[in-house]
Amino acid sequence: MAQLYAGVSAPLIRTRLAVAEMVKYAGNAYHALRVTFANEIGNICKRLGLDGKEVLEIFCRDEKLNVSAAYLQPGFAFGGSCLPKDLRALLYKAKEVDLSPPCCARFSRATRTRSPGLPHRAESGKEKIAVLGLSFKPGTDDLRESPTAELIETMIGKGYRVAIYDREVSLARLYGSNKAYIEQTIPHISCLMKQSIETTLDGAEVIVVAKKSQEFQEAIERLGNGAYVVDLANVRPRLSPEKERKYEGICW
Repeated sequence: MAQLYAGVSAPLIRTRLAVAEMVKYAGNAYHALRVTFANEIGNICKRLGLDGKEVLEIFCRDEKLNVSAAYLQPGFAFGGSCLPKDLRALLYKAKEVDLSPPCCARFSRATRTRSPGLPHRAESGKEKIAVLGLSFKPGTDDLRESPTAELIETMIGKGYRVAIYDREVSLARLYGSNKAYIEQTIPHISCLMKQSIETTLDGAEVIVVAKKSQEFQEAIERLGNGAYVVDLANVRPRLSPEKERKYEGICW
């Protein structure tokens, strides 16, 4: 096969047959999703007296996020102050003009059911949970609509003892809407935050990595207490075969 395509100027990727098959299915499913999404945006634009073609033409010019590999990695749910809010706003406007775009509606439902809980193997007989990362993405202290906060709420409700560490979220430095959010919406979570990664991991039976960070990866690779690691952020630490048996990625 490589010789057959030798004259084609393109990268040659060697992988397993099942992976190649799934790439084809994933590609076609994504194309179908994009067609449906474009049609739904077009229908909403038409009802609002806008040119959907112009909207999507400008949309496609953003090759950093809109038409790119950005976000196309398996991992935990989306959150933050932009995506959930704007998706709800779009659906509300669609409802006002008597439209119910099923593709966008499914995305919205996903935001309300995004916390999967811990894998059963991690839950079995464990009580003390360390959570590394609280804000919704690296490089920010924004806690609004953080899916990690929602997951922690679920764990607390189930009776787990939770400790949280996030260097980027300093309670003393929070201000504005972010400060109001943590004081009014999740004050009990703020009480569980620790000042160091060492005190957070001390005695932990399960470690939940909720945000991509070199600090978190290195800490897990150093850890020798046999804790079960649930990786929500695709950190994929380098682990010994013994530790690897107690590691589980959320989508891999």
